[in-house]
Amino acid sequence: MAVLRLPTSFNIDLEFEVPEFHRRMFAWLIDLVIQVFYLIIAFRLYDDYVRSHASEITFENDPWIQRIIILPVILYHIVCEITMNGQSLGKKLLGIRIVNENGGRASISQFLIRSLIRTSDYMILIIIIYGSMFGPFIIWLLIGSVGLLIADIILVVSNKKSQRLGDILAHTILVSTKTKGSMEETVFVEVADNYVPVFPQIMKLSDKDINAIKGILDTARKKGDFNLAAMAGEKIKSHLMIDTPMPPFDFLDTLLKDYNYLSVK
Repeated sequence: MAVLRLPTSFNIDLEFEVPEFHRRMFAWLIDLVIQVFYLIIAFRLYDDYVRSHASEITFENDPWIQRIIILPVILYHIVCEITMNGQSLGKKLLGIRIVNENGGRASISQFLIRSLIRTSDYMILIIIIYGSMFGPFIIWLLIGSVGLLIADIILVVSNKKSQRLGDILAHTILVSTKTKGSMEETVFVEVADNYVPVFPQIMKLSDKDINAIKGILDTARKKGDFNLAAMAGEKIKSHLMIDTPMPPFDFLDTLLKDYNYLSVK
């Protein structure tokens, strides 16, 4: 499994394991099967409803019914990735997560961009749904969808970060959820309402810096690496001009608590 090293603002690289191509492909196929299975069930339920009510309205002649049935398919990835922190059902089963290029949690706008650039997925589903309506043009749609899929595959296998077109435009990457040194799902730390910030200078750092601090702290804890925490702590102290004898782990913990408290005030 390839290892991707992402530099932090403190000159400390975090390591992420990039999932193998076949794991990504299997995750994609699982998601596709789930979407197709939903469509089959939705169409059968709709057909049963039309027959039982002797309705002349059909899927082909009612654009609103088309939109209602297809909407969950279009929203599947974006809703899953936002609510499941960068995972669809297929990605979760295969141990894959979407993160931003800094290693932190991707934003909603990044998930939106990534989903809007999904090309081969939607083309294949359109062929499945509307295939009989396109007649001889179905072959060109099939060629187009396969071409888009091949383009994404070429990008994934040739790109250093294994990014497809949507990832490149959204500035996201896919990593293994069991990767060593990976960031936790969020930088959120529970803080009491009466908490008193110790280092308000923390607000001078960017979101990327906060993600890096959280990732370094988690990595140091998992590995029991006191030196890693100490080195990060010293760099932060120097950057923010902080003078404190606080132990490295306590210092980094306090910084995250200060950030969580001050960022919502």
